[in-house]
Amino acid sequence: MNRLVPNQMFFTKGVGYHKNKLQSFELALRSAGVEICNLVTVSSIFPPDCKIVSKEKGVKLLKPGQITFVVMARECSNEPDRLLSAAVGLAQPRDKKQYGYISEHHGFGETQKKTGDFAEDLAATMLASTLGIDMDPDAAWDERKKIYKVGHKKQFVSRSICQTARGHRDGLFTTVVALAVMLLD
Repeated sequence: MNRLVPNQMFFTKGVGYHKNKLQSFELALRSAGVEICNLVTVSSIFPPDCKIVSKEKGVKLLKPGQITFVVMARECSNEPDRLLSAAVGLAQPRDKKQYGYISEHHGFGETQKKTGDFAEDLAATMLASTLGIDMDPDAAWDERKKIYKVGHKKQFVSRSICQTARGHRDGLFTTVVALAVMLLD
């Protein structure tokens, strides 16, 4: 029985500008390289044994019209110079047989670093709570090793992808997207 469990995933991001809101979104998807797919947004589980591949490799595996599962962060505005951001974060256990968490975060007025860090912290906090651990993301993060240290044995890694942009000066719609794209055999 095929249970639709992805075995590969890639991260991508994009930005689009257009006078029409929907076309701005389409252009952001083009920028991200996933415009040929029928995207279905899903929630936050990173499957066990799922391999993260490069965007270049992942995009080559896509077929026009393909139903494609994604975790997507998206923000849009037509206000000139307004700072928009969208990020997807991943917290992945060191044990690849366990599942991890993917989070999305989007907003206004946040830098790329702030938005990306927040998305990672969300994913890490969700994973820690699943493992029964009360975690303060600021105290658990080991910057040098790029891992979250929680408890004596529970460690996981995190990463994020973030797209920021300033609203178009002429009032065109500006859309930013960040996606974790899931692939099935």
